[in-house]
Amino acid sequence: MDASFPDSVAVDYTDGEGEDPADYPSLQHKLEKAIEVTKTGLEEYENPAVMWTGGKDSTLTLYFINQVAEQYGYEKPTAVFIDHFQHFESIMEFVEHWAAEWEIDVVYARNEDVGAYVEEHGLEPGDDISVDALSEHNQHHVRNILEYEEDTFPFLLDTYVGNHLLKTVALNDALEKYDIDGVISGVRWDEQEARADETFFSPRHDPDLFPPHDRIQPILQFAEADVWEAFWNYVVPDTVDAFPDEGYVPDSAEDLPEGVSQEDVPISPKYFAGFRSLGSEVSTDKTTEEPAWLQDLEGTTERAGRAQDKEDLMERLRDLGYM
Repeated sequence: MDASFPDSVAVDYTDGEGEDPADYPSLQHKLEKAIEVTKTGLEEYENPAVMWTGGKDSTLTLYFINQVAEQYGYEKPTAVFIDHFQHFESIMEFVEHWAAEWEIDVVYARNEDVGAYVEEHGLEPGDDISVDALSEHNQHHVRNILEYEEDTFPFLLDTYVGNHLLKTVALNDALEKYDIDGVISGVRWDEQEARADETFFSPRHDPDLFPPHDRIQPILQFAEADVWEAFWNYVVPDTVDAFPDEGYVPDSAEDLPEGVSQEDVPISPKYFAGFRSLGSEVSTDKTTEEPAWLQDLEGTTERAGRAQDKEDLMERLRDLGYM
């Protein structure tokens, strides 16, 4: 990493301070801001990367990257996919398919040490992992950074230790390995309380916690309903030739236009099946069979299907480098 960082980039770290989605009153306002932030991110950072989970928010962010790169001739950044060993299989397939379609290079960030222990001992989600059996690197994070004192922790993604080792440590190791200075992320103000004060360019410069970098966050201003409006009016029509230009919103996977299959649409099949937020296979559920975009987006909580242990710890996890 350049020793002059963050002086090597010229971004406004206060951009978006004190704002919320209502400050961008129309979808057009939100789109224009997303393009602006994306363009600045691709211009200002020497080696940016985009976090891609296969979920709606990171896929929308990747759409803006594709649009800006094509229009202005930028090289598309590498996509970093955090493989925490507990994914829905369909999400992995979705990422691999659309990476090929969009000509995106994907690198997989994994905590190989934890993964090797799990494989060697034939563990299932929820089984215990011995802290002392892990590498010094992982033990340092568990004991010194998390200040966790138990001898074991459960092999579960959406817990304090599990989330940190399987996602945050894996991400930080990838940032260091690939010398990434700007992380383009699909977080939103309205998605979780711990993200409500974020800015469009957010510094992460403490070398004791993570490789110094900035978070570039083009879709903070989108509410959940805006994300789906953008998909059905822009992302899908721009991607699928046989799809109407605007205004067509399907009721199900069977309600797509003639000649269009679910596999043609850059939306995870889990959203068609009723999931609104995608986490691990063992800790994410749905409350209805309705597609995500048809549910009560205003009156219900988007992340209600996610494990609440992690949700309650979100602010602390984000201090340590979680997205």
